[in-house]
Amino acid sequence: MQKPNSYDTTQAAGEFEPIKLGGHKMVIKQVSERQSQGGLNMIVVLFDFADGDEQAGYFMKQFENDIRPDKKYPNAGTNYMVIDESVDYGVRNLKTFITCVEKSNPGFAVKWGDNFGQQFKGKLIGGIFRLEKDWYDNKEVKRHKLAWFRSVEGIKDADIPEERTTKAYDDHLKEEAIMGASPAGTDFMSIPDSVQEELPFN
Repeated sequence: MQKPNSYDTTQAAGEFEPIKLGGHKMVIKQVSERQSQGGLNMIVVLFDFADGDEQAGYFMKQFENDIRPDKKYPNAGTNYMVIDESVDYGVRNLKTFITCVEKSNPGFAVKWGDNFGQQFKGKLIGGIFRLEKDWYDNKEVKRHKLAWFRSVEGIKDADIPEERTTKAYDDHLKEEAIMGASPAGTDFMSIPDSVQEELPFN
């Protein structure tokens, strides 16, 4: 048998390299305009760690090594951003994202109109990652998640943000507190975990 070309760069099943917390230089793979389940305008940003970053190509390697027929781009490399004007932070989210891209790519200026998302493909942007505690499948899960976008300038020296908890985790703690303070035999309905839509990479 001849050694497969991709053997050395393929990650074996069971091996996992966590995302390093703090700042990363990233490259945008895709930006799509969508609507949330509640009917709000949003954009979905797929990104990866760029050349020169300590973990360059991290998410594409995961995607390429996924052997499932219905594989999707990794959720940790996906940002779901509500930009609807009916939401207080909607326009701010969009302006922050565009400003970070423009500052990270000298000479680039956003163009409004049709095919809005296509202009961002291949553009650099910075990202800050932090620890996030979630409650999933009846257990605590710790994830390294994108906290916010920023420009790539000085990204390697960015501070690690404080860890945060998800709503599912907070709800679990509240439920535990209620159960501990309630009479024995009282039944409480568990709050279902929220499921994030994942976007197929194409």
